[in-house]
Amino acid sequence: MRALRILLIVVVIFGVLFVIVDRVAVHFAQSEAADKFRTTENLSATPDVSINGFPFLTQLVGGSLDDVEVGIKDYRAPTGSDGQTVRIDDLKADMKDVAFSSSFSSATAKTAEGTATISYDELLKAARSGTAQVAPGVTAQVVGLSDGGNGKIKVAVDATVLGKKLPEPVTVLSTVTVEGDSVQVHADSLPQIGSVDISEDSVRQITDFQQAVDQLPAGIKLDKVQAAPDGVEITVRGSNVKLAG
Repeated sequence: MRALRILLIVVVIFGVLFVIVDRVAVHFAQSEAADKFRTTENLSATPDVSINGFPFLTQLVGGSLDDVEVGIKDYRAPTGSDGQTVRIDDLKADMKDVAFSSSFSSATAKTAEGTATISYDELLKAARSGTAQVAPGVTAQVVGLSDGGNGKIKVAVDATVLGKKLPEPVTVLSTVTVEGDSVQVHADSLPQIGSVDISEDSVRQITDFQQAVDQLPAGIKLDKVQAAPDGVEITVRGSNVKLAG
């Protein structure tokens, strides 16, 4: 019995030591992966990287990680024109089945999906800048975006008719969708600007617009988008996503 107790104590000690070594190893790996990802994606700050699953060391020996989560607080995505960017907040991506090379110089996730937010102030920059003439004597400009409820965006338009500015912005509910690499905002109905008869094409030059998001990190792509209280929430997805190399 004494020998059995000693054996059990030894097993427990080795088990505790293994857990400690495993957690130290995963912490080091997360730090190294975060630095590597920052360099690869040319990020302004180091992202948060979490390697999930236990034990880590057996995954390491097998050359594949079950689940890696990456979080980027502030990402500037190129829009594909004149070096402009759009700020994307709280980008979180969950990478599955991440295989890496024996030298750890490259890593590829079989699948990836995540979420992020584009604030209404940031999306507003994509609307037509300045005022535009929508009819003889009538000018208009989008001045604000907000949550319209039920997945819609409320678009506020300032208008001037025959030199007199309307006392309140005209508002319209719009649908937001993903088309390729762009977030599209399309008015559900046309706003009435005073009593002036304005063509649909002219009004939509103001109310309808798009925000290109050409290059998200690691090659993930826009998938879905919906209006939310603080901005539009985007869903991103990807396959064979390169984390490094």
